[in-house]
Amino acid sequence: MLYHLLYPLHNEFSVLYIFRYITFRAIYATITALVISFILGPWLIDKLQRLQIGQSIRKVGPESHFKKEGTPTMGGTLILLAIVLPTLLWADLTTVYVWVTLLVTVGFGAVGFVDDYRKVKYKNSDGLSARKKMFWLLLISCLAGVALYLYPPFQTNLVFPFFKGVRPELGLLYIPFAMLVVVGSGNAVNLTDGLDGLAIGPMIIASGTYLLFAYLAGNARLSEYLQISSVQGAGELAVLCGAMVGAGLGFLWFNTYPAQVFMGDVGSLSLGGALGIIAVITKQEIVLVIVGGIFVVEALSVIFQVTSFRLYGKRIFRMAPIHHHFELKGWPEPKIIVRFWIISIILALVALSTLKLR
Repeated sequence: MLYHLLYPLHNEFSVLYIFRYITFRAIYATITALVISFILGPWLIDKLQRLQIGQSIRKVGPESHFKKEGTPTMGGTLILLAIVLPTLLWADLTTVYVWVTLLVTVGFGAVGFVDDYRKVKYKNSDGLSARKKMFWLLLISCLAGVALYLYPPFQTNLVFPFFKGVRPELGLLYIPFAMLVVVGSGNAVNLTDGLDGLAIGPMIIASGTYLLFAYLAGNARLSEYLQISSVQGAGELAVLCGAMVGAGLGFLWFNTYPAQVFMGDVGSLSLGGALGIIAVITKQEIVLVIVGGIFVVEALSVIFQVTSFRLYGKRIFRMAPIHHHFELKGWPEPKIIVRFWIISIILALVALSTLKLR
């Protein structure tokens, strides 16, 4: 029944032959996600306010954030709907990679939803314990890694940008490697989500970048010309990436400073997980470090801060993640956000340059 959505109609009606083109469906998946966001956004924000599902602010955070206490959270449910529904509508649902990506996206979103719900229920910022959260994230990413490993057409070699001849075969080790990429990406985006629109901006840019990567990887002729890994069927992920771009833009409409709603862990974990698994499938895992450079720096700032404090009793930054460091230095919140977006655009351009620098 799911198969008989929009994509197969090109076989039934000649006027709908254009539905066979991934580019067309990616564009309309983006538009569909935008429309869903604009229609459901105001209703969801009103519903969250009525149910008093507000953000709990950490008392150890910057004082400027205290005024955000009570702002509706769990807005990531809107992002999830705006990704999943257009994907089901426009993608070729016989493609295994689409279902693996949806598994990770929805699975990580479910973990984030439970975490957000506990924060709201108990009126604190603790949520799900770190151990339980990590267990479920690792389990979901492990299932995705095993599914890819057991799928015969998928290759388990690792591709390095700038070096066309360096492609070591990982074999069974590819499963833990994929888990590391997916869970690391999910947590990095989660740590970045600390200012209004800070995480969703780079996510839109990264999703657009991987839309192109997915399309090229799925096109045998173009992938051969560019000397990148050809992944038959990966082109359908361009449709899902388009939905991510549309969902991100739609959410940013309500999340831009000053935010009417926060995405919560349900949004940041699902987006990060989706980005990670798409990087794995398109064989652009290493490039993710460049494309998601903002997310990487945010995560590393926390790791370095904690390590330095535990070993030497000293802090490297005034506060981690690093966007709080700039807040405490006196940078206005909008300035931090826009400058991080600019850096994300530059990093995306650098990542795209790897397509020719081989």
